[in-house]
Amino acid sequence: MSGPRLVAFDLDDTLAPSKCAIPEPIGDQLVRLAERVEVAIISGGQLEQFRKQVVEQLPPAPAEVLERIHLLPTCGTQYYRLRGEEIVTVYAHALTEDERDRALAAVEQEARRLGLWESQTWGDILEDRGSQITFSALGQKAPIEAKMAWDPDGTKKGALRDAVAAALPDLEVRSGGSTSVDITHRGIDKAYGMKQLADATGISLDEMLFVGDRLDPEGNDYPVLALGVPCHAVEGWPDTVEYLEELIPTLG
Repeated sequence: MSGPRLVAFDLDDTLAPSKCAIPEPIGDQLVRLAERVEVAIISGGQLEQFRKQVVEQLPPAPAEVLERIHLLPTCGTQYYRLRGEEIVTVYAHALTEDERDRALAAVEQEARRLGLWESQTWGDILEDRGSQITFSALGQKAPIEAKMAWDPDGTKKGALRDAVAAALPDLEVRSGGSTSVDITHRGIDKAYGMKQLADATGISLDEMLFVGDRLDPEGNDYPVLALGVPCHAVEGWPDTVEYLEELIPTLG
């Protein structure tokens, strides 16, 4: 077989606008891709986002095709597979109650201290995703325009990440999406998720391809590039569609 045996994707701003359903062309391309190779999606989001944004939007496809789609929410601390109409758990590594409580307290305290605890929000600012605590400055349901305007150069998010990391030396604290900071067990990032995929599928990292929009050194996709996985940078879902239209015919 020529080309990669597994193609993995970031979700928000790679397969869909942030927190939005994947557009129809993306769903069609993901199924076409899964007819040829294994397909994975790795994101800081929780399983319910994967369900709404991706799984429920996929076009009809044979079960054996859908079974080639791997879902890794919260950067791979959770791993799920599609089996018919069910989403089956492979594993889920949850934070302890103590880790969760300390993470929630630290991120709120530091956000308030830095003046980043906003009064106008859309949905929850803090979210317990089981294996990950996520701070979303404007809330989970904030409109894309507001999110993009909040911290265009990443300064606010970077300051919060550094402050929370100092308060939680035993946990991993990293920048997430455009307004978010994520807290997990140490060593958890998208590179961790890719290594879990390699272990589960038997496909080596150099036989994989990762597609993401934040492969810059400050981006949350960068750990995959640093791991040595072949990567392709995109600037939004239309760019991804265009790339897959070129890639898919070369596979198989």
